[in-house]
Amino acid sequence: MGLKAALPKYEIYFYNTVLCLAMFWATSWIFEVSSSSANRKTFKTSVKPGWYYFGRKMETADFEWLMWFSTFRDHIIFALSGHVLFAKICSMLAPQYRSLVYMVYGLLAVWTSMGWTYVTLILSHCILLYSISLVKIRWLCFVTGLCTLATFKCEPFISWQAGFVEGDFELRPVFFYGGCGFTIMRCMSFALENCERKDGNYNILELLKYNFYLPFFYFGPIMTFDKFYVQVNRCDLTRKEREMWNINLHGVIHLIVIIVVDILFHFMYILTIPTDLKLMKHLSDWALVGLAYFNLVYDWVKAAVMFGVINTVSRLDHLDPPKPPKCITMLYVFAETHFDRGINDWLCKYVYNYLGGKHENMVEELVATLCTFGITILWLGPCQVVLVWAFLNCFGLNFELWTAKFFSVEPFSSFEMAMSEAMSRRIRAILNTFNFWSIVLYNVLALNSLEFAKLVAKRLLLKGFPITTIIVMFVTYCLIQVIKEQERRQALIDDPDPLPPAPPPNAATSPTTSATAPTAAQPVADPSKEKAE
Repeated sequence: MGLKAALPKYEIYFYNTVLCLAMFWATSWIFEVSSSSANRKTFKTSVKPGWYYFGRKMETADFEWLMWFSTFRDHIIFALSGHVLFAKICSMLAPQYRSLVYMVYGLLAVWTSMGWTYVTLILSHCILLYSISLVKIRWLCFVTGLCTLATFKCEPFISWQAGFVEGDFELRPVFFYGGCGFTIMRCMSFALENCERKDGNYNILELLKYNFYLPFFYFGPIMTFDKFYVQVNRCDLTRKEREMWNINLHGVIHLIVIIVVDILFHFMYILTIPTDLKLMKHLSDWALVGLAYFNLVYDWVKAAVMFGVINTVSRLDHLDPPKPPKCITMLYVFAETHFDRGINDWLCKYVYNYLGGKHENMVEELVATLCTFGITILWLGPCQVVLVWAFLNCFGLNFELWTAKFFSVEPFSSFEMAMSEAMSRRIRAILNTFNFWSIVLYNVLALNSLEFAKLVAKRLLLKGFPITTIIVMFVTYCLIQVIKEQERRQALIDDPDPLPPAPPPNAATSPTTSATAPTAAQPVADPSKEKAE
């Protein structure tokens, strides 16, 4: 079945109606729980007085969101505004040196915020991986990079390296681990690209330009070195038509989303409620299922906004950064599940696609996924939750390939060929429904806690069976069909169906006219030209 398989319009309208009603119903349950539980003792640390206009308490459980858009908002705006200002001046006066200006400004900003000893630590890692890259042995670069990354995940190396940071401020651990972790990943990208280069080696200055680009330094996203090198050294800085308008539009959209999320924090405590297991056990099935779903949607919104702000700045620098992650609402296959497209692109380029080839051989796919999730575990930090999350996602990714292989053989392939495209799409959507909730439960495990994931799974599959299970799966089926309809429309835009061939020019001529036309008037075709055509 192709992406362009269509369903009747009334069926799509029905799916949209059911989905909207279910969303409103789950939202009303979460709103009711948030309103009635605002004064609980367990909520005191994360639910505090909010905006005066609403007269309600506001959830403040997410440190990252508060750091970006409340506590350290002015510092971040000041640093990024200075980068934009100096970058614009340099682009106007000496565009060929703009990459050097990016590096110098980023180096000074890191020095100012973390001290010269931290800069020395970062430079030592850059020099180490640059020296290894000169050997041009791919596996050696990988081993060195992963060993270096492991020094930030285990004692006593963490404490020793953390001693290089001066000062004691709230963002110190965030900047330390973010800057060091992303530095190692960028240096590995540089080393691996240097191994692929046949003529000579890249200059170490190119590595420093790549690593100390301030918008990407502390929080990412990761842009692979090959793309960054080409884009940052481009001298032609002319913009496409309406490009600046699109950048401004994205900036306004991000501002609106930030305000909307802050408003919703006054009415829905979706991050605080899952921490109170006693309260969770008394919630309705709809409230629990809605909490699991909205937690993932919020995490996507947070990633999309934070990366979107950084990407807006980098687009002003004439770069094409990694796109924001795909919304969890649009995910029903494990192959597209990710919350950081930069890390995802890095892993796909250097590990998953490199080892997995065309992803058709099950053994190669298993090796590729095991290596990919092994590096992901090291990146996130080995612990029980991360190990369980990685195992389940690795299994889901391979199970998709095994299932596709199984149903591609006889007699299943003949059954699908015999049915209509619409019916094939419906059957696939039923199977994708179970896949969707597997993705939700696996990622709720990583974002919240193992206990919360267990509680949702038990309520959805055991205690709520069969009524809650059937209703939730039917609503999810409607969601999958809405997603497939959007994918169908996008496929028609990207690859429109060919138009029917136009009738020949003499088709309108009557048979008698064409029969009586003098044959001598037609030119004799040259055989050599005919053959050439």
